[in-house]
Amino acid sequence: MDDDAGVRKVAGKILTHLGYEVEFAVDGSEALDHYRRALEAGRPFDLVIMDLTIPGGLGGKETIKALLELDPEARAIVSSGYADDPIMTHYREYGFAGVIKKPYRVDAFGHALHQVLKGNKPAREPGAKAPTLPGSPGPKNSP
Repeated sequence: MDDDAGVRKVAGKILTHLGYEVEFAVDGSEALDHYRRALEAGRPFDLVIMDLTIPGGLGGKETIKALLELDPEARAIVSSGYADDPIMTHYREYGFAGVIKKPYRVDAFGHALHQVLKGNKPAREPGAKAPTLPGSPGPKNSP
């Protein structure tokens, strides 16, 4: 997820080179739509990479909260050129599993992906609904 077409193009080339399949989103709303459709199809994404700041749209800070409400098992990496932003330093406190600094370097990009993906994600039955976070509201039709 990045609002800059050039950054999406570079990230796509790196990810494809590293052997990953890629879907792009311009902002958090679009990223959440992509993720929701994949989740409903029983094929949630292994990882989401989010730009921290999206002028005029949902950036990573806002989107990670909604993503984890949608799927508490989701894993996301925050990405930014603002290395001194507190979210880049304390990314786990905000719900991110990793961080990638811009400008991208293939080796650093690959290392960040490997670090996040090497953890075992709990298996989910095909078509099963994602569990809710502790303290979050359950499905609308629950008591």
